[in-house]
Amino acid sequence: MNKKLIIIFTILAIIHVFFIDSSSLKISATTEELYEDLKVYSDVLTIIQKNYVDEIDLKKTIYNSIKGMVSKLDPHSSFMPPDMYKEMQVETKGKFGGLGIEITIKDGILTVVSPIEDTPAYRAGIKTGDQIIKIENEPTKDISLMDAVKKMRGKPKTEIKITIMRDEFKEPKEFSIIRDIIKIKSVKSKLIEDKYGYVRIAQFQENTLNEFRRALKDLKSSKHPIRGLILDLRGNPGGLLDQAVKICDEFLDSGLIVYTEGRIETQKMQFHAKENKETINYPIVVLVNGGSASASEIVAGALKDHGRAYIIGTQTFGKGTVQTIYPLIDGSGLRITTAKYYTPSHRSIQEKGIIPNRIVEDSIDSSYTSRGKIKFLREKDLLDHFKKEDVKEEDKEKEKDEEASSKNEEDKSVDPPLQAAIIYLEGKSGILE
Repeated sequence: MNKKLIIIFTILAIIHVFFIDSSSLKISATTEELYEDLKVYSDVLTIIQKNYVDEIDLKKTIYNSIKGMVSKLDPHSSFMPPDMYKEMQVETKGKFGGLGIEITIKDGILTVVSPIEDTPAYRAGIKTGDQIIKIENEPTKDISLMDAVKKMRGKPKTEIKITIMRDEFKEPKEFSIIRDIIKIKSVKSKLIEDKYGYVRIAQFQENTLNEFRRALKDLKSSKHPIRGLILDLRGNPGGLLDQAVKICDEFLDSGLIVYTEGRIETQKMQFHAKENKETINYPIVVLVNGGSASASEIVAGALKDHGRAYIIGTQTFGKGTVQTIYPLIDGSGLRITTAKYYTPSHRSIQEKGIIPNRIVEDSIDSSYTSRGKIKFLREKDLLDHFKKEDVKEEDKEKEKDEEASSKNEEDKSVDPPLQAAIIYLEGKSGILE
């Protein structure tokens, strides 16, 4: 069999993997048109393989072409070669070697969404909005997210140098950071003023629900009865959808939590709350900001729509899409956007995010530099992001009323949103039994 046929069969195999269960998809192009396009693709590969100045690695070339194709879909879709896919699987378990930052691409520049608490990057002073212009003195221009992750991951106790440009810097600054095993503790809790429970969820991982339940159990065992709960989701970039749903279910006995809409039936799902054995009837405040994304927005949106929680903070990130990961035959993985999710009141979070009941800016939101106010990077700032869908007129009016009734407060306290949450709970009554 000649090389050209091998190449064509390779491409067809890849396309077959991409169009998994193609019988359930509506493909606009006819079979003939599809094969014509594939022929152009295989011709290009053949020409490159035969005539390029240096001998090429065929698999690497195919991988690069897939990366380019997927990266143009939207900011959250990506192709992961076997090594990257393996790292991603480790990360969802909450333990991996690296720096501890969430990153994205904004205007073609590698940008920090948020540093993860208690990680090397956090301790080194990396901040939301920082532009990573070099990794080990190599420019990051046009780098893919997965390639950037691969470069920054490494063995614990090894040093990596990243060059940062920040709004307040006159010129780029180099940070030397020692990699470490990143063990993300999903849930932290404490007692405030001997009567209010405080639970912070840093990220939704496969063990989040269990950690959350343990935190509530610890709070209930305190000497003083708990009269309210503050759920802090600030800077939480999201994570596993099922864990977000289960956290909501802890506070709801019935009703819709979130639903998704996609092109095929399997992507159209509804998640409902189930009756709880123990009734939790104390008041809840949820804290959010521009770093609260995806699964965090599902929780805030569901509890707000059901009137179960009062939301304090600033407008959230606005990521209203669901990604599905498909394992491929060679050990690589394909992460693509397969659905959009909606809150119980049928609102899309895409671009808009969750608007708090009360706007209170935190330390990042209220920071200023010589160029003006520092703002969180949000979904609407990303290249090729999905546009928000039209909403009903009554929703527009409701959103308008919410924004008009919200107060933009400049509190001089250390943590204004937290202080606002305590003040709110002071006016409520409740007990954690």
